Amino acid sequence: MAMLTTNNPFMLGFDSLERMLDRAAKNSESYPPYNIEQIDPSHLQITVAVAGFSEEDLSLEIEDKQLTVRGRRVEEEKEKERQYLYKGIASRQFQRSFILADGIEVEGAHLENGLLHIDLLQREPESKVRRIKITKKDSAKKQITNRETSEKQKTKEADKTVS
Repeated sequence: MAMLTTNNPFMLGFDSLERMLDRAAKNSESYPPYNIEQIDPSHLQITVAVAGFSEEDLSLEIEDKQLTVRGRRVEEEKEKERQYLYKGIASRQFQRSFILADGIEVEGAHLENGLLHIDLLQREPESKVRRIKITKKDSAKKQITNRETSEKQKTKEADKTVS
């Protein structure tokens, strides 16, 4: 994928977003199928079709705002002995990932009739507004110099108390 944030003045600090998009693009496989449903304004539900998998065969993990569903079915001895004339029911291992936006939390998950339901809570993100004081160039240099002097004094005082 082309680097979106490189040399783009409007995308300052969005490198992590680009990495998430890359991960999502790599996860374009269609197995297993899934639905994402808006239950109400603050609740979402992801439903993944996992027929043939039990709770022990499935795992859910969240890492860096990425929800990953994994399925790995261990073949039993009596299944190994079966001879199929046609096998159309897939039971292969899989991994499906979803990128979670800020404010989305996983409430829980349950397995019902071959469908894994993952319940999500969507919280309204807090709006933070911060006013930045504009100063003259000379006074800005003085503020930086004063701040550096203050930090040096604190370091010297800390060194004296340690000694």
